[in-house]
Amino acid sequence: MKKIAIYGFGRIGRQLLRIGLDRNLFVPSAVADVKDLKTLTALFSVDTNYGHWKGKAASNNNGFVLNDHEIAYVDSAAGVPDWESLNVDLVVDCSGRATKREGAQAHLDKGAKYVLVSAPSKSLADCDAVLLKGINLDHFDAEKHHIVSMGSCTTNALAAPIKVIREAFGIEYGLFSTVHSYTNSQSLTDQPMKDRRDSWAAAENIIPSSSGAAKALQFIWNDLKVTGKAYRVPTRTGSIAELNLITTKPCTVEEVNDAFRKASAEGELHGVLDVLEDEWSSARIVGDTHSAIMDLPLTIKQGDLLSIASWYDNEWGFSNRLAEVTQFIASKI
Repeated sequence: MKKIAIYGFGRIGRQLLRIGLDRNLFVPSAVADVKDLKTLTALFSVDTNYGHWKGKAASNNNGFVLNDHEIAYVDSAAGVPDWESLNVDLVVDCSGRATKREGAQAHLDKGAKYVLVSAPSKSLADCDAVLLKGINLDHFDAEKHHIVSMGSCTTNALAAPIKVIREAFGIEYGLFSTVHSYTNSQSLTDQPMKDRRDSWAAAENIIPSSSGAAKALQFIWNDLKVTGKAYRVPTRTGSIAELNLITTKPCTVEEVNDAFRKASAEGELHGVLDVLEDEWSSARIVGDTHSAIMDLPLTIKQGDLLSIASWYDNEWGFSNRLAEVTQFIASKI
């Protein structure tokens, strides 16, 4: 397999590495971040949401020692590392700063061959392709796609049910609202922030927010007329998106739920989409590897309006897809 590096060792970067190792998907040759190695090792070893890593985590003068794997650590405080000297082929950018082309291009300029961005690009011009497992990953073209965006956790949570509904019943238009756990872009206490709504304590408020998922979904389906918004809530992880649609063809609740059941059991979305037949809360889906977990009892029809609900562990489910797409791209380049 080609050499892989993780750039940015925050919440997603750390889960990506756990999953890559635990599922034997890949072992990166390097991890780059701006924080000190001992603290990063400790954060990798014990995670507030997912507990102790089952392996042995340590560090030495060169980097991480994770079980039998030695993974170089690169201090990127001075900028993007010299990937060419490290023989890195694919950089998975988990910094959140590669949503514009210049941010991702910096890795290519430093010698990497490909960049996988773990965030939604600002526009189609800011990446070469938006590719999601189960949706359109087979469109990857190693000759053309050197900067690939995987969208966001919400993008993946919505794309799977949208694919099912589009193919079975068609979509005229729709609106979504995602109820999402708070993130590092918010503040723990009341203080002025760039986004005014983020100025109030994340763990004490329901905070309306924007969502880049609508734009990312239109990068995949340019005729899709679906938009929406987000609400950040005081949970550590575990989110749900409600999608309200007008379908092209008539459908019943049972027909819709049967379509989800079938998609979860076979085909491209097997392992990406799952279904819940009983009533649950967000605790049920924390640590779930699926991108979209359809709550079938919440499927509702009112006249022509269809309402569906997709749970997702915004860290773990997305990081599993990110690890799988990392392995896929590395195997194709």
